[in-house]
Amino acid sequence: MTGALCGLWMLAAAAHSADLMQAYSLAQANDVVIESARFALQASQQKVPQARSSLLPSLGLNGSLGDTKGSTVYTGTPDVTRSFKNYVWALQLTQPVYRVDTYWSYDAAKASAVQAEAQFAQTRQDLILRVAQAYFDVVVAEEALEAAAAQVSALKEQEQAASRSYAAGVASVTDADDSRSRAALAESQRVAAVDDLDSKRAVLMAITGTEMMSLAVVDPSASLPSPKPHDLRQWLDEARQSNPNVLAARAGLEAAEFELKRTRALRLPNVDFVAQYGGNYSSGNIVNPANYSTRVRDGQVSLQLSIPIVDGGGLQGQVGEARAKQRKAEADLEIARRQAALDAQQAFGGVINGLAQVEALKVAVSAGTNAVKGNRIGYGMGIRINNDVLNAEQQLYSARRDLAKARYDTLLQGLRLKSAAGELGDAEVEAINRMLVPNPRVASTAEGRDTPAQ
Repeated sequence: MTGALCGLWMLAAAAHSADLMQAYSLAQANDVVIESARFALQASQQKVPQARSSLLPSLGLNGSLGDTKGSTVYTGTPDVTRSFKNYVWALQLTQPVYRVDTYWSYDAAKASAVQAEAQFAQTRQDLILRVAQAYFDVVVAEEALEAAAAQVSALKEQEQAASRSYAAGVASVTDADDSRSRAALAESQRVAAVDDLDSKRAVLMAITGTEMMSLAVVDPSASLPSPKPHDLRQWLDEARQSNPNVLAARAGLEAAEFELKRTRALRLPNVDFVAQYGGNYSSGNIVNPANYSTRVRDGQVSLQLSIPIVDGGGLQGQVGEARAKQRKAEADLEIARRQAALDAQQAFGGVINGLAQVEALKVAVSAGTNAVKGNRIGYGMGIRINNDVLNAEQQLYSARRDLAKARYDTLLQGLRLKSAAGELGDAEVEAINRMLVPNPRVASTAEGRDTPAQ
């Protein structure tokens, strides 16, 4: 079924760019980390019916079948050798009446199940972050490769122009060598960008299980979302209360407290209601002088009481261990709260600073575009030198690359902020997905990967 879905997805991806939601869907089906976490959750949930069974009646049947042969000497008689068969069976019903430790064990199992659910929720949030990080890394790497290829193309043109000017005697050999050096350096950067893109695509493929070559990009005209509410303190409070790691640690503390109560209750008496019905048959006997068979049917109803008195210190050791684990769980809860608040604060600052950086880089790209045009015109008129044009172009390409990275970093920080507050889910992925448009430069990027720009 999964293979068929992947096949349909690949047919659709051939017609248009794949988007973040498709990558997330593939990761949900193919990522081994989320699969492992899902089975771990199922295993933890099975502890609840196991613990509940200790509170419910149990019914068992026991039996045995035997063959006895022996000899007996009675006073004044010769040895008597006998052989006979016998069987015994018993049907027993047991219902716990007073077992305090069992009740606390059941509560601890339920708390452990809640802890497992919170841990799985955190794993799902981590999956969204891993998919988004890998997806954005690929798109940014494609942007960097495009910028590197464009810079190689521009520097090749400048190198040829400088060579012609030197041959005509209107430029120095230094200008020609400088252009050649810049072109060679740009080509090395393009090769490094190709390797980086391959690495980023491998990471995305490891998560999704499918090679995704054409990815949708953020619409340049889209407005990046700002944190709502725009109040850091509210985000910190929400993170301390609703972060999945905090919820898991809180459930872990409850489980540890119940376990401490359970070990203390081991010193209390236990009372069970027991009802038994059974029978036995023997075709003879080896004890009495007269050999005769017996067949018995009997039933019993009783209350069984057991009281621990001396156990060599084992119970005391169990209580001490449970108390230490309970205190550790308290410390783990505080650690989770502080970490959640720290994550929320860092992500909130990342979004705010990222939005400001995006706006500044938009201005830089606009100004850089005008600067390149102006320097090219000035170079043609003889009032600008070759290095002026090269520097302007390099600044423009760097600004474009940095702008793309800033956009995706800001979106990722927004997802991390939601994750810290325990609010990250499919809706947040869909919201970002609506901002994506097909990549108009896929073909040129692929061409730049195969051959150096000329």
